[in-house]
Amino acid sequence: MENIELLHNIIKNIKEPEEKYFNLAQEKLNNLTKPIGSLGRLEELAKKIVGITREIKPVLDKKNIFVMVADHGVTEEKISAYPKEVTSQMVFNFINGGAAINVLSKLVNAEVIIVDMGTAADFDKNLPIINRKINYGTKNMAQESSMTYKEAVDSIITGIELVEDSVRKGTKIIGTGDMGIGNTTASSAITSVITETTVEDVTGYGTGLDEEGLQNKIKVIKKAINLNNPNPKDGLDVLSKLGGFEIGGIAGLIIGAAYKKIPVIIDGFISGAGALIAQSICPTCVNYMIASHLSVEKGHKEVLKKLNIKPLFDLDMRLGEGTGAALGMFIAQASINILNEMATFSEAGVSKKNN
Repeated sequence: MENIELLHNIIKNIKEPEEKYFNLAQEKLNNLTKPIGSLGRLEELAKKIVGITREIKPVLDKKNIFVMVADHGVTEEKISAYPKEVTSQMVFNFINGGAAINVLSKLVNAEVIIVDMGTAADFDKNLPIINRKINYGTKNMAQESSMTYKEAVDSIITGIELVEDSVRKGTKIIGTGDMGIGNTTASSAITSVITETTVEDVTGYGTGLDEEGLQNKIKVIKKAINLNNPNPKDGLDVLSKLGGFEIGGIAGLIIGAAYKKIPVIIDGFISGAGALIAQSICPTCVNYMIASHLSVEKGHKEVLKKLNIKPLFDLDMRLGEGTGAALGMFIAQASINILNEMATFSEAGVSKKNN
């Protein structure tokens, strides 16, 4: 079966969470030893996870954070403060446990899975990296389409397959992460097109550009959009013309999570661009997304507005790697522990509120 046909079949089988599970969760939350609604968004989150999993007592014991890694041809336009070699160098930092995502994933007992979606380098096959390389980095979107339509579809299918394999091994919740020098440029381009917002309003300083660098980045993104003329209503078209392989992979992770009925914690701006692609291709999958945080990258606010989901926290973060997703998993676990472990009024022998 062609991957595009496979993708359509998967999307066709993604259903919205069933209302009865939300109602059951609400009933249980209302009977716990606290004033109704007093734990606020923790209660909302617990209810959402029950709806996603279709389980009144969900267990989130096995957690995976996928760090999707790829290079971007648009770095030729000097749109980043760092050289593209940093992408591969950071992979070794992930492997050696020295990155922020390694530190934060330990906090929530999540496994970090590094996926080479399209770096410009080859890694030793004995390293703990999943090699799903689509190509050796994308093309320069300021000169031509970032990738072929087939590569765009393949990147999404790859993300879906990673989730399917993970769920077979018992995974109950996933988080999205990224690494790729130049990927805020691709994400700003995607966000501008899909949210129909000006490039200036969704483009930030990335990893540390100065004002001159920012103006160059904006100019490059505008050139890429004008040259490639993507259809804002067609996520695959936008991805192929302006995206990155890791962004396509993240879109696939989100669609795969929806397909397998598990929650997916979305990281920051890059993951948000992947979420926009996923929403465009499969609107129903938004019901399975949990936005971890609001990134400092200015375009992220527009992403969340388009997705119509509210982030769990705002800590002025903008690192990526899945760091926000790791903290989001901590909050998700807290919400489920409240649902599963708090006593009801009758169990605790506590009187309910007077009618």
